[in-house]
Amino acid sequence: MTGSRVAPRDRQARAVRLGPRSVAALVLVSAVGAAGFGWPFLAPPDASLNAHAQDAPWLFAGVLVLLVAVVGATISESGLGPKAVAMLGVLAAAGAALRPIGAGTAGLEPMFFLMVLSGRVLGPGFGFVLGSVTMFASALLTGGVGPWMPFQMLAMGWFTMGAGLLPGPDRLRGRAELLMLAAYGFVAAFAYGTVMNLAGWTFMNTLASNIAFDPDASVPDNLARFLSYCLATSLGWDGGRAAMTVVLTLALGTPLLKALRRATRRAAFEAPVTFDAPAK
Repeated sequence: MTGSRVAPRDRQARAVRLGPRSVAALVLVSAVGAAGFGWPFLAPPDASLNAHAQDAPWLFAGVLVLLVAVVGATISESGLGPKAVAMLGVLAAAGAALRPIGAGTAGLEPMFFLMVLSGRVLGPGFGFVLGSVTMFASALLTGGVGPWMPFQMLAMGWFTMGAGLLPGPDRLRGRAELLMLAAYGFVAAFAYGTVMNLAGWTFMNTLASNIAFDPDASVPDNLARFLSYCLATSLGWDGGRAAMTVVLTLALGTPLLKALRRATRRAAFEAPVTFDAPAK
């Protein structure tokens, strides 16, 4: 079976619906995060790396505050109910528990495939919240709290949200859907590693390596340095992450997608809440 249509009653529900305020907050935090990731290619040649290193913790803290604002706006506007909160907690805990399994082993991080499938079923709004919360929880679990954590939260939020934005959420099923999710996971795993490289690349000492960020160099020169840095330091790690995401998606995707969709239908996130009048 390469794909099929689903009945109207099986139309995929969304645990979080993004409204205007949530979208605006998400665009704002994404813009700030993109500037924070890509500032080496936006700053003038005379930018001071030392000055940025001193300011970086404040920038990261600002990004984290905006992330919290996005989550708050999403919850307040969508009416995130107790069932959605419970599912968010379960999936975030599962993702946080999966992350240490492959930590330090060629980038084999099984949490990424869970984020892809969860974002696909539960949508971009829930996906962004789930990715951010999962990375925060895993940082607490592994002791990985530091100035890089807000960027990890933002990047994982993008990663999981992207899965929720893939086409055909209500009609595409079977092998075609699995192949699409595996392809997305493969590309997005490399994209995640690349943007996270930007968070650490600028702190390398220019005197220690000719692939470190040079504040006095031109943008094309720094771009060449960054590409060399990615090839030299993270290509194998990102490749392991991408390969594991593809393998787990193809091997476990079908039963997990069915389980997530069944749980979503039973939770009835979008059903109106009514209260019966007390008996007299």
